[in-house]
This record gives sequence, C-alpha cells and structure tokens, in this order.
Amino acid sequence: MNKYVLFALLLTVLLSTDGCRRRHISRGTGQTPVATSPTDSSITARPISGTTVDSVAVSRPAPRPGIEEARTNVAEIDFRYLTAKSKISFKNQQQDIDNANVNIRVRKDSLIWLSISKLGIEAVRATISKDSITIVDKIHKEYSIYDFPTLSKQFNFVMNFELLQALIVGNLPLPKRPAQKIKNERDYLLLRQSEGKVMVENYIGEQDRKLKKLMVTEQPTKNTLRLDYEDFTSLNNFLFPYTSLVTLDYKSQTDGRFYQTLLRIKHNKVELVDRSPGFPFTIPANYKRRP
Repeated sequence: MNKYVLFALLLTVLLSTDGCRRRHISRGTGQTPVATSPTDSSITARPISGTTVDSVAVSRPAPRPGIEEARTNVAEIDFRYLTAKSKISFKNQQQDIDNANVNIRVRKDSLIWLSISKLGIEAVRATISKDSITIVDKIHKEYSIYDFPTLSKQFNFVMNFELLQALIVGNLPLPKRPAQKIKNERDYLLLRQSEGKVMVENYIGEQDRKLKKLMVTEQPTKNTLRLDYEDFTSLNNFLFPYTSLVTLDYKSQTDGRFYQTLLRIKHNKVELVDRSPGFPFTIPANYKRRP
C-alpha cells in the first residue's frame, strides 16, 4: 500500500483527533450555565459530612453539580453538516509526514468526505459511508474499497462509521446508559463505558467540563487508541479543540510486534452549517482497483 493510501486510511481510522467537543459559553456573566436533563436522574449525589437527622426532618445531602454538568456536557452535538480545513502531521515506523493539508466534510449519520493534499496537489480523496470506505489515489491512479469488518481485522481494532463520526464531532463513542457512573479521577471526571471487547474511558475536565482525553482499549489484544484535545477556542458559542493528538498502540498480526502511530491535526477553520457543502467524488474509468 503506497504511503498516500495508507495515510488516508489511517487518517480515516484515527480521525478522532479533532473531536468537536463543545460546551455552551455563557454570555455576559462569565459563568458556565448549568443544564438539566431528565436522563441525568440516574446519577445520585453521595452523602456529605454534616448531614443531620432528627425526628422531624432529614437534611438532604447537597447535590454535586459537577457530576450532573459533566453528564450533560458530554451529550451528543446536534448538527447537519460540518466542514474543516486542517493541517495534519503523521508518523509511524515507516513514514513521517509533516503539515499535509486536509479538507473534511461531514453529513451527520451519513457520510464523511476527505481531501488530502501536499504542496498544493491533491493526492487522495476518500469517502466513508455507513458500510464502507472508498479511497482514490490520484497520484498513482488507483482506488481501494474497504468494509469495516475487514479493516477491523487488518488493524486488529474494532471500527465502524458511528465510532469515527463520534470521534470527529466529539460525542461519546458509545451511547450513554442510565446505569453508567461518573467518578472523580484526579483532575478529571471519568466516565467508563464498555461494549463487547472495547473499553472506553472518557476524561472530562473537573473545572470546565470539557472532554480532555479519551482512551479506547480493546481486549484481549490491549491495542489502545488515545486522544488528547488542546487549544480550545470559541466556535458558535461552544468551545472547540482546534488541536488534537491521536496515539495508536497496536500489535501487528503479521509479525506479532507492537507498533505506534502518531497523528496530530490542527484545524485552521471549522464551520457548522445547515446547507450541504457538497461531496464531489468520482472514480475515473482508467483507475485500477487495488486488491
């Protein structure tokens, strides 16, 4: 697989880098608004010291707004279309690419579109649908089509459209369930989720209630994907992480050795829009399909 195709494929897999983790910014007061949701009723505040009990009444323990806010602030972000212009740096044991350009377009729950260029020349264009990934290598006039089960087996890591979209827009990779708990973990509020062989740990800022990092671990391989979010900037009355770092540690099925892939994305411009930005994509007749 040539370097541009592999780069596009790994970008697709790892595009968690720039989650659109956002929260509302209060206007005028400088205080963070506290939102409430009926789904938060499953979280119960722990008793605090000083609670008194007598024959007349029981003083109820003070609520823990941090826990409630955290659960609200990691709720899904509603949007129709997302567009982004970004710079990407990529490094693994074979390649080292610095500051390539990528355009990203997303139609919610339907399609992800990518265009990657270097030195002003488009090298790769790719689309991700609910069931497959199609990559066109314009440099070598080739194209490839992958399905998620095959990719999951190739990278020894579970992948699907919902996961990739959630990582791009900053939603939880797995849906929240009433029984799930959030607990304090040093300077974070930690929400652990699991589904099948995958464990997801969401680290939420104690003070600003933003998702700061995400750790996805697959059992029993111990393959891990970690996302670290930085450079939070105001976007449409939300805070958006304009720089993100993805670290993928995985065991190769070919030689049994562990490898690391690093991907950093720095957004120059991000927009949430109501009208379709367009998703132009064709495969020229003279292009050959790679097996």
